[in-house]
Amino acid sequence: MRNRPIPHISEHDKAKMQSFVLYEDDHLIAFNKPSGLAVQTRGNRGTSLDFLLWTFARSNGKRPELVHRIDTGTSGLIVAAKTKPAAAFFNNAFAERSVGKTYLALVEGVLPDSDEGTCQLALHKSGRRVFAEGMHVPLADPLDTRSPQPIGATLSAKTDWKVINRLENRALIEARPATGRMHQIRAHLAAMGCPILGDKIYGEHRSAPRLMLHAAGLVLPHPDKKELALKAPVPVDFLSVLSRCGL
Repeated sequence: MRNRPIPHISEHDKAKMQSFVLYEDDHLIAFNKPSGLAVQTRGNRGTSLDFLLWTFARSNGKRPELVHRIDTGTSGLIVAAKTKPAAAFFNNAFAERSVGKTYLALVEGVLPDSDEGTCQLALHKSGRRVFAEGMHVPLADPLDTRSPQPIGATLSAKTDWKVINRLENRALIEARPATGRMHQIRAHLAAMGCPILGDKIYGEHRSAPRLMLHAAGLVLPHPDKKELALKAPVPVDFLSVLSRCGL
C-alpha cells in the first residue's frame, strides 16, 4: 500500500484480474483465484495474484494488500484489504483465528470409517514441506536442491472434516481448518491415509491434472461491525474431475 510507481499491467491481465472479483466494498476485495496462479513469487517477479493487484492501484500508487495466502495449486477465495486500517483489521482477524474457512478436497486412499471428525496431529516443518505426526519424514526434501533441512518446531494444528460423498476409495471432503498452518489440510488428509488427488507433495500428482483443493468459503468479521460470508463457486476443472470419479 506504500506510494510506489505503478508497474505496467497489460489490458489482458487487467481484464483477467477483474474477472476473478467475487465481492468488493470500501474495505476489501475478494477473488476466486484459479488453480495454478501463484499468490506471491519471490521478489514479486513474474505473474502472481499479488503483482496483479496493481490492477486496482490508485493514482497515488496505493493498492490493495493481501491479508492471507492459499497455495498455488489451490483454487478459490482469497481476500485483499483496500486500506491500511482494513489491512490491520483483517490481519488481526486471521491471526486471532476469528475467520471461518471452508475447503473442498477430493481425496483417494483409505477413507475414514466415520463421516466426520477432527484431525489434531501436530505438524513439523522440513524444508518446503510439513509433516504430521506419524508421517515419514525424508532426510532431504526432493523439491529442495539445497542440503537436507532440519526438522523445525512442532506446531499444533486442527482440521475439522466431513465426508460429503464417497465412492469406493475416493471421497469429496469438506475441511474446516481451525489453525492456519502451511499445507495443513494437505498434510492432515495425507496422514489420515487419503491424500488429495493431484497433490505433488503429499500424494500422487498423476491422479488429477491439478491439486483438487478449493477454498470454498470464508466467514469473517468486518470493520462495519458485521459478519461477512463469502463463497467461491467450484471451478469447472474441479467439477469435471469430480464427475469422472462418480462423485
